[in-house]
Order: sequence, then structure tokens, then C-alpha cells
Amino acid sequence: MIGPQDLWVALILAVFLFGAKKLPELSRSLGQALTQFRKGLADSQDEARSPDAVAPAPKAAASDDPESQRPDR
Repeated sequence: MIGPQDLWVALILAVFLFGAKKLPELSRSLGQALTQFRKGLADSQDEARSPDAVAPAPKAAASDDPESQRPDR
């Protein structure tokens, strides 16, 4: 489990690696990406739940397939 001390260490490392000026920009872009991901996930779940969703066609049985009834050459 991540404790508060671990978070402080991660924050200090991030400041050293990226610099204090880059952190707000990185945080903003990460937040926007997460928002877009959640929106896309919600949209796909809405599509799956809609009654207009196209159900996958059932697969034909092997005996109905004309290719499987051909004799081997």
C-alpha cells in the first residue's frame, strides 16, 4: 500500500525529473487524457446497452458450410 511518505518521495522525484515549470503542464495533459478515456468508455458502454446495438450473427454450423461438405482432393 502506498503511504504518505511514498507520495512525498514520488513528488520530490517528479520535481527533480521534470522541473517545477513542467509539472502543471504534465498534470493538465494527464487529466485531459483521463477525461477523454472515461468519455470514450462511457460512450462504448452506452452503445452496448442501446437497443439498437447490432447483435453478432450466429455462426453457421459446420454441416451447413458448403466448403466443409466438399470431398478432399
